[in-house]
Amino acid sequence: MIKYHIKASSISKQEGIIEVKQSTINFGTTSLTSENLPNPAELFLSSFASCILKNVERFSVMLKFNYLKANIEVYAMRLENPPRLDNIRYNLIVYSSDKRLNIDLLKKNIEKFGTIYNTIKLSCTISGTIRNFQNI
Repeated sequence: MIKYHIKASSISKQEGIIEVKQSTINFGTTSLTSENLPNPAELFLSSFASCILKNVERFSVMLKFNYLKANIEVYAMRLENPPRLDNIRYNLIVYSSDKRLNIDLLKKNIEKFGTIYNTIKLSCTISGTIRNFQNI
């Protein structure tokens, strides 16, 4: 079993701070910071995106393909009563000219073994596309 630990704090009428290992992440808690700091929903979606990108790296080793980089965009709908996110959609582009890259198998593995992915899919719908961009 793997255990995780983070610390977070906020300053009244200012911003919040998350401490993870040797990183500090500022986030917005007021309307004054809403334009330049991520809000909690955006941090949540960032965690989802990070999970997918981490698994691209992980499965590139396991499935023996090389890639230059990967980019992802994530979209979600905010619903009311109760407030929650749903209908999460992602578009992942893997930049690779490696013939061993199997997009369908990569997608299957991301959806089966992603920790954040599997946690989220228990509470809302997720759909996504993965494309390979070969012109590197």
